[in-house]
Amino acid sequence: MLIVSGDRESEVRYLAVSTLYAQCSPEQKLEIVRKETNQAKTLFVGDGINDAPAMMAATVGIAVGLNSEPTTEAAKVVIMENTLMMVDEFIHIRRRMRMIALQSAIDGMMLSCMGMGIAATGGLTPVEGAIFQEIIDVFSLLNALRTVFSFKTIKDF
Repeated sequence: MLIVSGDRESEVRYLAVSTLYAQCSPEQKLEIVRKETNQAKTLFVGDGINDAPAMMAATVGIAVGLNSEPTTEAAKVVIMENTLMMVDEFIHIRRRMRMIALQSAIDGMMLSCMGMGIAATGGLTPVEGAIFQEIIDVFSLLNALRTVFSFKTIKDF
């Protein structure tokens, strides 16, 4: 993880990351983000108009606060509060939603394959197979609806 900041190093050193670029100009931020994005997916968090170009170059740009319109236009996500705690919460929500979506899709496909196998051997009539498929679809949708309910604790996986 690295931090690219326009602030003084003493202002951002407390975040204790492996690589720190301090007092960077908007052009330097853009160059660093482009280089990192070529190597891996990137997340750029910014709060000022000078962050907009780097935010657009990143895989995901997050604007913190409503300080400037160009910044909020450049971002894919806008956090209305001026706090980085929401970034952590968004990352946890994304992980949870992805896990539930994958679980619903994979379980639904596995059950459908089982139903097709049973139907192929003559164990299900066409009407029973259709009913079985509808039951699988309902269970997959009900499992996916778990994303609507908030979770009590946020934890790293």
